[in-house]
Amino acid sequence: MKSVEVKTFDKPDETREFEGKGWADVCTVGGKPVARGHFEPGWKWSQNVKPIVGGDLCQVSHLGYVLQGRMRIHMQDGTEQELVPGEVVALQPGHDAEVVGDETCIFLDFGEIAEYALRK
Repeated sequence: MKSVEVKTFDKPDETREFEGKGWADVCTVGGKPVARGHFEPGWKWSQNVKPIVGGDLCQVSHLGYVLQGRMRIHMQDGTEQELVPGEVVALQPGHDAEVVGDETCIFLDFGEIAEYALRK
């Protein structure tokens, strides 16, 4: 591995399209993927990613930062949390999520996202 590895989301290694309403650009650095998700108004995991990966809830662990927009998280245990710009979040598997409002949510994800929204 190089001592310094630099990539840009302007030229991602991969772009993963959702089933409408957004996409995730993925850059792999240091052997680990980092994603910049663009979640458009009306996006919801259960409608726009579930058809790609299956399951009832997202089973990915996210570690991220909200750059723009708002997103509401619905955990399996019934708890909810709204995320806003400037917030850092650690999100465990077992959740649904949806964009709140009419602004695209842009989310940087450093979590376990190697398989997130990956078509099989």
